[in-house]
Amino acid sequence: MTTFSPAALLEGSFVALAEAVCSGRVTARAIAEESLARVAKAQRDFGAFLSTDPAATLREAEAVDRRVGAGERLSLAGVPLAVKDNINVAGRPSTAGSKILAGFVSADHATCVARLVDAGAVVVGKTNCDEFGMGSSNENSAYGPVRNPWDPARVPGGSSGGSAAAVAARAVPLSIGTDTGGSVRQPAALCGLVGWKPTYGRVSRYGLIAFASSFDQAGALTRSVEEGARAFAVMAGADPKDATSLTTPVPDVGAAAWARLDGKRIGLLAEAASAEGGLHEDVKASFEKAAETLRAAGATVTTVSVPRVPFAVPVYYLTATAEASSNLARFDGVRYGTRKGEGSLAALYRRTRSEGFGPEVKRRILLGTFALSSGYHDAYYGRAQKVRALLARDFAAAFRHVDAILCPTSPEPAFALGAKTGDPLAMYLADVFTVPPSLAGLPAVSVPSGFSRDGLPIGMQFIGPGDAEPLLFALARVLEDASGVLSRRAPGAVS
Repeated sequence: MTTFSPAALLEGSFVALAEAVCSGRVTARAIAEESLARVAKAQRDFGAFLSTDPAATLREAEAVDRRVGAGERLSLAGVPLAVKDNINVAGRPSTAGSKILAGFVSADHATCVARLVDAGAVVVGKTNCDEFGMGSSNENSAYGPVRNPWDPARVPGGSSGGSAAAVAARAVPLSIGTDTGGSVRQPAALCGLVGWKPTYGRVSRYGLIAFASSFDQAGALTRSVEEGARAFAVMAGADPKDATSLTTPVPDVGAAAWARLDGKRIGLLAEAASAEGGLHEDVKASFEKAAETLRAAGATVTTVSVPRVPFAVPVYYLTATAEASSNLARFDGVRYGTRKGEGSLAALYRRTRSEGFGPEVKRRILLGTFALSSGYHDAYYGRAQKVRALLARDFAAAFRHVDAILCPTSPEPAFALGAKTGDPLAMYLADVFTVPPSLAGLPAVSVPSGFSRDGLPIGMQFIGPGDAEPLLFALARVLEDASGVLSRRAPGAVS
């Protein structure tokens, strides 16, 4: 017998929750009230949120109830939504996890938020994140770290760690984040969730606080593949406000996404076995098990090489930091956020940026500025861009032989808080499998594939050619069914 209490609906699929709201069995306001109570607990226990506005949330929920009462069928009716704090929500703070944007309030919605809200989603809060999206562990926020609901002594991944923790803790069933080099997919893997990065340009960047413009994409974190596909269908599409958004038709991730895998060719990334630092043995075992699961589902599984994958991390950290150096130049104390210093304009800039930016942001600005500087541009940034183009060619060549590529999302399960903060290079290597598709602008989906012997989630990543999202969701569904992750609840989940 189906239970329509708000608590029970928040524990299940948000597809069923939206149907219950549309059918009048429960109100969006009742769902919002339950979610807000859980959000408060998720903030207390895991540091997942940076700001909430309960009054605004309840007003939005009541607006959804009025729309449903007027006969509208909303695909996300009443679904509580958490938004990473570098994505604009009208009338709410957007700090990007940085002191330099303290006090800044967004004037309008990011396009991806506007589309979710138009479909009936209700924003319940802004989530904690690594400052300006720069990090792989969510320990770089100016407002404190986020903890993993599967083990509070471990990181949730980054930079969308707050968004991941919010869903894993059962505070919300849907959250969105930004993925520049893996910042949705990696926390999805570490928190036992589904996370996707779309084909570059498929989801509008309008309203995202930029880190690296040729990489940044909005994606969603959900508990199931079906929910992830539904979020993609709502968020994707051309946007006249974003010159980089694609104007071609959005691929259908509906019924076609659940087709059989007979005849599909899946390539196991050859470079995964030789990744710098190596694969954690539990991740390696899960990788091998995933391959067998796909074979049993009818796919042809082989090994495929993308030769320049080993160069992806250094190439990414040159090109992305160069773009960050340019994008973050606008934060100078004149127009946005806090202002520090008196006297000359140079003194204003120096003190505002010195006190406003955290250590990791300063590190990346310095690296990017150096890479773009006279005498070094061709030796570093220019050469990295050439390798980026060659990596894209490598992927194109691989996709002549396979339909999709499988590799781990992260080389290890969630690591302990503080374990890598003193070694930036070790932290950067956490992105070894997520940055290659970002460099090439390709879609990728991370899906839970099992658990380590310590009970920590492990995720696998499917990478496809442009607009391959329907196939990637279909492949992810196969691993989801085999992993049993939907039947497990994080030990720290709130209720």
